[in-house]
Amino acid sequence: MTWKTLIAATAAVVLALPAAAQTREFRLGLITPPAHVWNQEVAALNATLQERSGGRMSIVAFPSGQLGNEATMLQQMQTGALDMAWLTTAELTFRVPDMAALHAPFLVTNIADAARVFRSDVAREMLDALPRATGTVGLCYAMIGMRQMVMRNPIASAAELSGQRIRITPAPAISRFFEMFGAAPAPMPLPAIYDALANGQVDGLDMDYESIINFRYYEHAPYLLETNHHMFGMVALVSARVWAGLSAEDRALITDAMQLHCDRTVDRFVDEEQGKLDRLREAPGIRI
Repeated sequence: MTWKTLIAATAAVVLALPAAAQTREFRLGLITPPAHVWNQEVAALNATLQERSGGRMSIVAFPSGQLGNEATMLQQMQTGALDMAWLTTAELTFRVPDMAALHAPFLVTNIADAARVFRSDVAREMLDALPRATGTVGLCYAMIGMRQMVMRNPIASAAELSGQRIRITPAPAISRFFEMFGAAPAPMPLPAIYDALANGQVDGLDMDYESIINFRYYEHAPYLLETNHHMFGMVALVSARVWAGLSAEDRALITDAMQLHCDRTVDRFVDEEQGKLDRLREAPGIRI
């Protein structure tokens, strides 16, 4: 074999190497702050992915909406500008209306039952609509705690919600729920809520224990209503454009790693829900 033939053969082998052999750093966006359970599990996901890929694949997270709100991140994934995101089911209901069923009020009464719903075959079937509707691939569900209400002033009955301005995560099903009571739903990004409560721009909010604690919303909304009025999910998404460029082996590796940390997220919220309520009971000024 001549040198020219050897060089040509070597080049052919290199060019024929599958995408699985390439190093890849995936950009993943979230709206939650670094202290949030989702962000902690994304950090753990990065470690898992690096270990299982032999260091070829990793994840760099962009927390707190650094890349924009959820709608913006969804658009970025459609073009392939963003590789991955952990987005709320609330945002996805605008593109997949059937997913609004996951926000039906009082569909479940406790967080353990909510976890069973997100792990059900019916919920997983909803993910099949994502590639066409959103340009993303949904790998698994996770969740946060059950939704409660915290208010600036005491509320003695559901009738007293009439006329109250309640911050919500934008989604038709959530808006309609509060409109049923005559309240005014007020979509607002997480970082803006604290000041909105402080200056009276909103009267209360629809939120889980985790975020009430992390953002200290109780300092200006000390009246906690234990309503468990609906569950709140997350879908781990990958850009369909990015997904199409991965080998079958890497897709399987990413799917398994993502599922592991989706499951851990769900388990953590189920296991820690009561403890978070107990922490709130001890917060200064809180009234439950």
